[in-house]
Amino acid sequence: MKQAKTLSHAELKRVLAVVTAERHAERNKVAVLLSYYAGLRVKEIAALTVGDIYTATGEVKSFVALTAEQTKGRQGRTIVLGTKLIDALRAYLRTSKLKLQDTAKPLLRSQKGAAFSANSLCQLFARLYAAAGIEGASSHSGRRTFITNLAHIIFTNLLNALT
Repeated sequence: MKQAKTLSHAELKRVLAVVTAERHAERNKVAVLLSYYAGLRVKEIAALTVGDIYTATGEVKSFVALTAEQTKGRQGRTIVLGTKLIDALRAYLRTSKLKLQDTAKPLLRSQKGAAFSANSLCQLFARLYAAAGIEGASSHSGRRTFITNLAHIIFTNLLNALT
């Protein structure tokens, strides 16, 4: 099976420029950034709820605990959210119609207000990457880029520690 394309920083900027020019810009930006900066699969992004991301007072959580039902391997795990992603999630809360008391409602909603399926989110990613002119990118590209960047950081730190 062919691996998903990794994205350069310039390609991410192109995708975000496409997102900004479209309807649902903040929602789509959050979807892309959850993949790119947190390494989430589309199934996991689609399964996120308001309560997974925000506290009752509207603060963005630093850590997101994914349940076994939300993940591919049926094994829960904790995701760390970085500052760029936290900033995007704050902006999304300000511009969306999310209600913090609706903790079980989906974080990302379709035009009809329903949760995205993993398949419909895959189609959204494909459309955004195509509009940005990025060939070979898929819904898995953000996750693969995240993992590749993380491995590079770990390897660089290990080399620095050894020298």
